[in-house]
Amino acid sequence: MIAVPWFVLETTGSAAKTGLVGFFTALPAVIATFFGGTIVDRVGHKKMSIISDIGSGVTVALIPLLYHTVGLEFWQLLVLVFFSALLDAPGSTARSSLLPDIALASDINLEKANAYQQATRRGAALVGPVAAGMLIGWIGSSNVLWLDAFTFLISAIIFVLAIPSGAAKAATESRYIDDLKEGFNFMRQNRLILSLVITVAITNFLDAPLFSVVLPVYAKIIFEDPAKLGIMVSGFGAGAMLGTLIFGAIGDRLPRRQTYVFSFLLVGLPFWALLFTPPFPIVVGIMFFGGIFAGPINPLIMTVAQENIPADMRGRVFGMTSAGAFVAVPLGMLIAGYLVEFTSIKFTILIIAAGYLVVTITQVFNKSLEAMECSGE
Repeated sequence: MIAVPWFVLETTGSAAKTGLVGFFTALPAVIATFFGGTIVDRVGHKKMSIISDIGSGVTVALIPLLYHTVGLEFWQLLVLVFFSALLDAPGSTARSSLLPDIALASDINLEKANAYQQATRRGAALVGPVAAGMLIGWIGSSNVLWLDAFTFLISAIIFVLAIPSGAAKAATESRYIDDLKEGFNFMRQNRLILSLVITVAITNFLDAPLFSVVLPVYAKIIFEDPAKLGIMVSGFGAGAMLGTLIFGAIGDRLPRRQTYVFSFLLVGLPFWALLFTPPFPIVVGIMFFGGIFAGPINPLIMTVAQENIPADMRGRVFGMTSAGAFVAVPLGMLIAGYLVEFTSIKFTILIIAAGYLVVTITQVFNKSLEAMECSGE
């Protein structure tokens, strides 16, 4: 999240190329989740996670390896980030599919299980960016990627030693294409799932460039310090972790639809605040505030999805929904990079903020969300 965008800005000085790298990071995730979910069901959730981590770790390690030896051309960097994301996405689908089995074995409800899982992610988003920003200033962005690659290995080892096998592999007598169609048709015919996917797809298109393009350029222009970029992102991570933990404690007692809509309405406020280029401590506080309301969104969506998707179809349906949710992210990153390059960082933030506000307000009138309240019954 920090090392790759900063590495591109350092070596090219181009916001457009930073957005292009974001595009080549996001595009394969869409491809892999769409086509890979069915493979996750067939291979098995635990095994796919391990394979995915090892493959992604190798591709990340090749970036600093080539850079410090024979040299790394920009097109080679695009290839490496493409394949890293391509290999990483099925692992994410596998972990989402495995979670209900772990929750059942742990005798906790899905709201808490998803909140704990998201709190772990948010905790990493709190510590990682600060550490990355400081390490970039100390050893350089290319060397930080060695540590990034090492974390994939640690994840694979944890899954080998500590994670149960989870759901059985899906039967493979049917054709791959038939399984793929089955997952797509399930998503298309479930109005609640389809509505969630469409909404998240649009908001992801608008806010995904925040961390990969907008904030790196914002930090470089306004503060000229990678450590401050890390602190800004970690401020959001701290807020998101707090919001997730609050949801884990009381989420099963909250009205789902109102929580979902209210959280979405407030999570976009940091965009508006950044327009006024406030002092650094205020920026961090704003990011923290936005993170609090981002916290409940993912565990709530995951809980609703897990309650609606049959166990033997989780891989393919989660793959489809993830692909749908992220289908516009590559384009969003690409457009944001060129908007910053050829207009200004403030104009880009204004466009994103206005679009986000319009989309989230429409959720107040979205009737399909009424099914959220009874999805667990």
